[in-house]
Amino acid sequence: MNESEQIAQLKNENEQLKQQLLQAQKLTALGELVSTTTHEFNNVLMTIINYSKIGLRHTDQPTRDKSFQKILTAGERAARITNSVLGMARNRTDRFEATDLQQIVDETLVLLEREMSKYRISVERDFSPVPSVLANGNQIQQVLLNLMINARQAMSHGGLLLIRISHESNSAHVDLTVRDNGTGIPREELPKIFNSFYTTKNGPDESGKGGTGLGLAACREIVESHRGRIRVESTPGKGTAFIIRLPVVQEAKPVVLPVGMPVVSNETVQE
Repeated sequence: MNESEQIAQLKNENEQLKQQLLQAQKLTALGELVSTTTHEFNNVLMTIINYSKIGLRHTDQPTRDKSFQKILTAGERAARITNSVLGMARNRTDRFEATDLQQIVDETLVLLEREMSKYRISVERDFSPVPSVLANGNQIQQVLLNLMINARQAMSHGGLLLIRISHESNSAHVDLTVRDNGTGIPREELPKIFNSFYTTKNGPDESGKGGTGLGLAACREIVESHRGRIRVESTPGKGTAFIIRLPVVQEAKPVVLPVGMPVVSNETVQE
């Protein structure tokens, strides 16, 4: 094998390894998504089971009414989680289509509602009217889950998570910002955080999430596959913001035919 053939082989092997790594990144993000959804369903089921037992044990009406109300609230939450899961199921391919970012954010927050409450994280939404973006909803939801879980982990004593969607009238992109007021990232580490297997954590937290060094690398791969960009701003002790920029759906412009040019019709003429 001559030198040029060896170089070609190495390039091919490198590309194969890159694709395998990308698949591993996507599977890691998907695994956290499944883990989060399962955990949330388990919380709902435990609430329903426990209050059903209370209602069966007590015969007084006030206790039963309270139990029924708790069961109803849990059932309504289960319905919201189901709708979020169905939203993910509607787009299981790699197809890009017109996507409502606000709906994706709302569905993602439903899956993390209990987790944010447990760790004393307040969530603030700042949504401006924006056009639809050209995206794969499942993949953007994976990115959001990763960034929101990272933000929660950065605020170990509670804090504020801000989700902002904005768009400038003359821009062909929509900005999605995930901001926390947690520990922040040291300046010298910022250039490395999107590298595969690089992490600032010492492994998964008590919930079993994070620490692999694949999350942010997968986020960047997904966003760039959308012809978008992701960047980070951070100040140690004050917090971190990830800004995702995604392309808007371009509307087809009507074609103006020159005067006198015949219009071709698809209708069949019946004789």
